[in-house]
Amino acid sequence: MKAVVLYQPGNPENLIIEDRQVPEPEKDQVLVKVRAFGLNRSEIMTRKGYSPSVKFPRVLGIECVGEIEKDPTGKFQKGQKVMAFMGEMGRAYDGGYAEFTVLPGSIIYPIQSTLPWDILGAIPEMFQTVHGSLFPALNIQKGETLLIRGGTSSVGFLAIQVAQKQGLKVIVTTRNPNKRKMLLEAGASEVLIDEGKLQDQIRSIYPEGVDKVMELVGAKTLQDSVQCVKPGGTVCMTGMLSESWSIPDFAPMEFIPATVRLTIYDSGQIKSPVKDFQTFIDSLEAEEYQLKIGKVFKTDQIAEAHRLMEANMANGKIVIVTQH
Repeated sequence: MKAVVLYQPGNPENLIIEDRQVPEPEKDQVLVKVRAFGLNRSEIMTRKGYSPSVKFPRVLGIECVGEIEKDPTGKFQKGQKVMAFMGEMGRAYDGGYAEFTVLPGSIIYPIQSTLPWDILGAIPEMFQTVHGSLFPALNIQKGETLLIRGGTSSVGFLAIQVAQKQGLKVIVTTRNPNKRKMLLEAGASEVLIDEGKLQDQIRSIYPEGVDKVMELVGAKTLQDSVQCVKPGGTVCMTGMLSESWSIPDFAPMEFIPATVRLTIYDSGQIKSPVKDFQTFIDSLEAEEYQLKIGKVFKTDQIAEAHRLMEANMANGKIVIVTQH
């Protein structure tokens, strides 16, 4: 089988494509024939060596979709369509950047769908992030105002649609005025141009502030985001589009306004039920949602795909489709 192996941290060229034996599943493991996998910005950080727990060589990839090839546990049937994500895949053990991968049965979700593999490959982390942020973390409610900071990302684009269908008024930010029409068509009530400081813009429209904020840009804009919510409001730190992971000299008493809640989305702690994934896939097949897919590559184009993602030029989710 073909696998993408990272022997040492570095540039995209360090992602080496090589032939390997198909791995054998052990107890509580399942062998998955990978049909597609999405790329994630956290994989850039791992590739660069910023994930200290990762040992090399390693096959990266925190998500994949495919079919069951072998299951000693008897839980799944050969050929059954599945998706898998997180659970330390691509970090503690080899992940989805391969034609076959061995994964713990606990992180495998059975699915039913007639959607093509490139569409399915975009779903696992994207939907999990949106669902986990909006519902368990932010506990969104009909009639609330939600600010999505970083709305042109694939996660932000889907979050707009999900929140709007839940009856929220959605305010979205972008740095590019040319994206305004696209965001309004996705369901945004208002689009604000984000130059790093939003507090004054938000307060001019909503003097008390908004109810909730989904922060996708990262630590660089988080302090401004907590100033945009009303008393009792909640900010969820979900994304790191700015690749900024920490806040220097963080002083909570100065940083967080009284009664404002600051939480995070973390896929290691928040898991969406299988039924919610299937419901979303069914809705996608019924064309109730649109996914923002930037470009689809083959496995041997992985370095090019990583360069595109790192340059923020994909304009959507990047998906790799394997060649079986």
